[in-house]
Amino acid sequence: MHLGSLYTALAGFLQTRSQKGLWRLRIDDLDTPRNVKYAAEAILKTLEAFGLNWDDDVYYQSQHIDIYQHSLNELEKNHLIYPCACSRKNLTASVRNEASPDIYPGICRNRHVHTDVPQALRIKTDHRLISFQDELQGFISCDLAAQQGDFIVRRKDRIIAYQFAVVIDDGLQQVNHIVRGCDLLNETPKQIYVQQLLGLATPSYMHVPIIVDPQGYKLSKQAQATAVDLTMPNRVIFQLLNLLRQNPPIELQHAPTTELLSWAIMHWNPAGLERVHELSEYLRSSDA
Repeated sequence: MHLGSLYTALAGFLQTRSQKGLWRLRIDDLDTPRNVKYAAEAILKTLEAFGLNWDDDVYYQSQHIDIYQHSLNELEKNHLIYPCACSRKNLTASVRNEASPDIYPGICRNRHVHTDVPQALRIKTDHRLISFQDELQGFISCDLAAQQGDFIVRRKDRIIAYQFAVVIDDGLQQVNHIVRGCDLLNETPKQIYVQQLLGLATPSYMHVPIIVDPQGYKLSKQAQATAVDLTMPNRVIFQLLNLLRQNPPIELQHAPTTELLSWAIMHWNPAGLERVHELSEYLRSSDA
């Protein structure tokens, strides 16, 4: 687990514990070609090392594929999804002579796609406004049909798309409050739309700023972000609390992790992160 992931996990943990809620752990392991052996075990080990103890059993997405498929079948019965054989090549702005290559133009919406052709499944969007009040980023409103178009809910390799699976997961886990990074803010209207189609409740959302490196890129495993050091968890937690703008007292700099977390839960206040989308990974050492 790298610094960015631990930072987001800590924010979610503190928000949950400050509200005396249950903090549930979910392992996103649907994208099998990109899964790394023992990665899930490493995540659990890291969270335990930093005192971020979760409630209930660990939830693995790979164990719920049948449930995702059942929900897709329901949408298909209601003619709300359709097969799409489009490739990246024929969706480029140059081919379509459009300025917004990220908005799907509905090429396959009303045409027959032969079953022998590799195909994704797209969900039909309409022009209803999807709006929500994010606890940090403010009021968000989106016309999915105009701003994003029909989006994929199952890929050509038959892997369930993230924005579809997590909606089902949230319902199964009875999640009513979600804390995650701002890099997923644009996915939220899609998820709310799926919630509406499936008759599921919409949770509250809090999107915290993402951590970026000196070049402005998000810290991620794809960008070869360095794994956090497990040997000094209290020091890392102290740094992350500063990054989350919690301003822990300097006298807690060398305190045990349990003491740091107890202080952080009692004093948790994310207001300093309002309207902030990115934070630099650079953390000045308090020993300097």
